[in-house]
Amino acid sequence: MAKKKAFALRLNEDMLKALEKWAADEFRSTNGQIEYLLMQSLKASKRAPKKKSDDT
Repeated sequence: MAKKKAFALRLNEDMLKALEKWAADEFRSTNGQIEYLLMQSLKASKRAPKKKSDDT
């Protein structure tokens, strides 16, 4: 599993409330929803990180 790094993010209060509701509607945490949306955007723009193969 990829290592996760903490990152402070400042959001408009209304945007955060909308994200929290969306996350709840899809049974995700707010953090999980933000990660999901960012990954979808990266994939759509063909900028998603390449998966590393485990050749150990």
